[in-house]
Amino acid sequence: MQAHHTSAQAGAAASAANNFLKKRTDAFMTITGYSLTPDVTTGSLSITDKGGDNPSLQMISLGGGDRISASFPLYLEGTIAVNRYNPTFSDGIGNTGVTVPVHWNGITGTGGVGWDFPLTDNLRIRPIANIMLGHVESDISIASRYLNNQKGIDLQFLNGGRMNAYGTGGSLMLDYEDYKPEREYDAELRYTNIAINTFDSSTAVQGSADSQSLGLWARARYPTPLTVLERPLRAVFELAHTEFLGQLRGALGFDSLSSVGTGFEVDRSASDPMFSRVRVVFRYQFGQNVRGTSIGLAASF
Repeated sequence: MQAHHTSAQAGAAASAANNFLKKRTDAFMTITGYSLTPDVTTGSLSITDKGGDNPSLQMISLGGGDRISASFPLYLEGTIAVNRYNPTFSDGIGNTGVTVPVHWNGITGTGGVGWDFPLTDNLRIRPIANIMLGHVESDISIASRYLNNQKGIDLQFLNGGRMNAYGTGGSLMLDYEDYKPEREYDAELRYTNIAINTFDSSTAVQGSADSQSLGLWARARYPTPLTVLERPLRAVFELAHTEFLGQLRGALGFDSLSSVGTGFEVDRSASDPMFSRVRVVFRYQFGQNVRGTSIGLAASF
């Protein structure tokens, strides 16, 4: 009778733990949606709740896109992102107060192909087809053995589990460019919708999520009296705002993020036509209950 009671307790604990895990995995899938496309507001995020009620999260992504040329307006873009997510297991697992950290590491890559349709000399509309692939694994083999050996709990995902995800969707962008010797203006308005689904994954963590966002980005560049590499050094000013929609809205405690930035741009075309411009931009990012700073480094072909 005692053995049966112990087995029932272990089974209930395992069920509760795996249900908790499934919810956290759904959240992780949603979180990956923040870093699927080039976006300065989410290029680098680090979120930690000092009160311990919410998991910490670190996100960093590298991405960009451009058209081949004005005469052949094929647009190509790509983004690669690395995320580290740290939910915790605490009271309610094995009827103990022990907290066991569970770190998940994810990597995603997104590509896009589009075509420009001119509306005016400076304004064009750009439909983009997007595809995404992602992989998530846990690095808590020690914690998994602890839970299994000491508490009799078998967590399917943690014990050699994995999650693979793919996404398909698209974006629609309005792109404005106005370049003159005395100043250069760029602006983009973009809506993105990418549906994410799991494949070839542990049974405990199969699911889906939607990544939807509406973003506005603008940049101005002005030549300064300083000369670097035989070209004027440009001052750079930047603004960006992203509204997160659908499942992304409020998933990290905010509905939108904004960014203001300033920096400089070096024109290297006189010595290296491949990387003709290099930019360094210092950014201040903010949203509901979110504040932060970042430094961006970019190169133009």
